[in-house]
Amino acid sequence: MSTEPEKTKGGAAAPLTGLTVIELGHSVAAPFAAQILGDLGARVIKVENPAFGDDARRWGPPFWEGEAATFQALNRNKLSVTLDIKDAGDLEKLRALMAGADIIVQNMRPGLVKRYGIDAEAIHAINPVVIYCNLGAFGEIGPLATTTGYDPLVQAFTGIMSVTGEAGRPPVRVGPSIVDQGSGMWCVIGILSALLRRRETGEGCVVDTSLFETGMSWMTVPVANALAAGREPGKSGSETPMLAPYRAFMSKDRHVVIAAGNDNLFVRLSQVLGKPDWPQDPRFTTNADRVNNRVALNEAIEAITVTQEASYWVAALDKVGVPCAPVQSVSEVLAHPQTEALEIMQRTPDERLNLVGLPLRFNGSRPRIASRAPSLGSTDIDALLAPRAQASAAE
Repeated sequence: MSTEPEKTKGGAAAPLTGLTVIELGHSVAAPFAAQILGDLGARVIKVENPAFGDDARRWGPPFWEGEAATFQALNRNKLSVTLDIKDAGDLEKLRALMAGADIIVQNMRPGLVKRYGIDAEAIHAINPVVIYCNLGAFGEIGPLATTTGYDPLVQAFTGIMSVTGEAGRPPVRVGPSIVDQGSGMWCVIGILSALLRRRETGEGCVVDTSLFETGMSWMTVPVANALAAGREPGKSGSETPMLAPYRAFMSKDRHVVIAAGNDNLFVRLSQVLGKPDWPQDPRFTTNADRVNNRVALNEAIEAITVTQEASYWVAALDKVGVPCAPVQSVSEVLAHPQTEALEIMQRTPDERLNLVGLPLRFNGSRPRIASRAPSLGSTDIDALLAPRAQASAAE
């Protein structure tokens, strides 16, 4: 086990090289957290049930190279070992593996790690410097502490669905799994903070987060608006409630999001739309005026934007510095030259899969994908434990 991250040679962006991560994870949140750590250079050992592995392996169609596309997208740069924690011998192997880890990430069903003696307290007794990260559904305490949860349930429970979509329409979830992936990111933020603290103190740490807390974090602004206004924020479609105009408008061929977020930008937008008098209209003079009269303003803008194609408005608005963007499909995003320029899409080493890379660069270098998602149990647990056993014997 290493106590300090290292940098790989040649300027490669792998600042966590030398650290070992044990992932007791399934589905999205914990696997996403561990994948980020793996992308940053850590050795990630994913522990799976030998009978069926991570549930996400079967989340399809679509399937890609023998596994669900979802699983492939969340489990690159990892090793997979299979252990049945109900088996005494396998449980001892898992404890030995955890004894040599720098970081542990777990999102097992509430109470399981405690039942099998692999909770933070038990592991700190044999590995006092480990960073142990618990990722639950509703947190470690409170009336829902033992309740399981998934991304859409928490989007519903935390109010995200109450502000997503259009007024008068049924609830919808935000398309990407923002609660799951956001929770994974909070795990990483907490783990990296704990690693910095360990460097100063030599002490391990327990990091706790949950899907519920992440959902509440995403609701930071809507909650503040609700408390300040004394009423529910409600749904606003593509719009931002406290700015206008700031939404998707229909053009002749597709929607274009226009974000004229201050008075100066509104003046420029008005000129492009052929309405230079709008900023003097008392309904539209300030942002507060425009928010209060957003229905009339939005209708007036869309009556103009539908007369030209999206490309026309994007070019005209870009020219005067008004932020805007066409609503693109996934295939259009992938084909866009900006995507190519940033090299955010990366191939696995066997060049058979394209995956979204880590959205970070270090000194201009983006961490590369070292390996695709592992097949179930493709790494021999005994081979991983052998160096530690030999070191113990030598002592």
